[in-house]
Amino acid sequence: MVHQPDGISRRSVLKVAGASLATTAVSPLGAAADDQTVEVNVGFSAERGRQAAFDAADHVVREFGSIDVVTLRAAKKAVAGLENNPNVRYVEANETVEALAQTLPWGQDRVDSEVAHSNGETGAGADVAIIDTGIDSNHPDLEANIGKGRAFTGGIESSNWEDDNGHGTHCAGIADAIDNSQGVVGVSTEATLHAVKVLTASGSGTTSDVAAGIEYVGDQGWDVGSLSLGGGASQTLKDACEYAYGQGVLLVAAAGNDGPCTDCVGYPAAYDECVAVSSTNQNDELSSFSSQGPQVELAAPGSNIYSTYLAGTYDTLSGTSMACPHVSGAGGQLMADGYTNTEARSRLKNTAEDIGLGANESGSGLLDAAAALGLDSSNST
Repeated sequence: MVHQPDGISRRSVLKVAGASLATTAVSPLGAAADDQTVEVNVGFSAERGRQAAFDAADHVVREFGSIDVVTLRAAKKAVAGLENNPNVRYVEANETVEALAQTLPWGQDRVDSEVAHSNGETGAGADVAIIDTGIDSNHPDLEANIGKGRAFTGGIESSNWEDDNGHGTHCAGIADAIDNSQGVVGVSTEATLHAVKVLTASGSGTTSDVAAGIEYVGDQGWDVGSLSLGGGASQTLKDACEYAYGQGVLLVAAAGNDGPCTDCVGYPAAYDECVAVSSTNQNDELSSFSSQGPQVELAAPGSNIYSTYLAGTYDTLSGTSMACPHVSGAGGQLMADGYTNTEARSRLKNTAEDIGLGANESGSGLLDAAAALGLDSSNST
């Protein structure tokens, strides 16, 4: 089953589409002098209102074709009279809008993804499979990176791999959101994302479904299989992990959200073939929900992580599910540079940052994407 947030920041959605526009504050009409020219939108309810707007205007900026609105420039005094006209629905300042700037989520900053990007490390050429609830293929921060997809749910294999839950899309953005002028950015930014849907809209699936998805990734020969899911032990699941790992796939899995605990890493993370990832917060502490145990190999940011979500939106979620794709994205970068799955795994561990947590809490330490790529991030803020 999907690791759900531990009661932390379930929804903090910023709805955007296309150019991602947001209004910015400008001076209201009341702040302008009577003779100062202002630009306004006038909504009218009758032809008399429309004509009154034209009469007041020094210059008509726009006449809308399908809505009863005109945009005009006029002295504030002339415009003020329109506000009392019974045939005018409203008069409002024609405010400025601007593209919403891209955000560097705290987790990306903490693992120094931006240092990798500034040095040309984007993961281009790597294939990263998100084995989850699918991916929103139309999300503006993901669509350019989408490759193939396949669904394995309810015992049925199909091409219907679109995300109907949101979890997989969130993980995809952490691993590989595009570096553009909007939304968020991933650890990798130009790897090819493949949606392997093994969980339904409810966020659950069977071990057989998950195993089929892992086998599929192995058959494709893709570089990374990202598994932000978990449950009990299953020999079928282990067989699939052994197969995919033997085919050269770097399997990265969420340790689980059963904390606080001392030895409770779930499956498939607990299998030798998977890199088990625990979760940290912004204070470099182990997240309260994070599972721990001797199988943990790395820690990564997992508390309050902002990333892509359904229908072109963004959301903040928490869980080892969010920590896992940080490592998956970094693994993709290494494999794009020619590392094998075993070499990438060793490199990620050998370059991890010691943040003072125990081995059962963070394994080799906190992911450092820049250091893994041989880059100096000592001056990164």
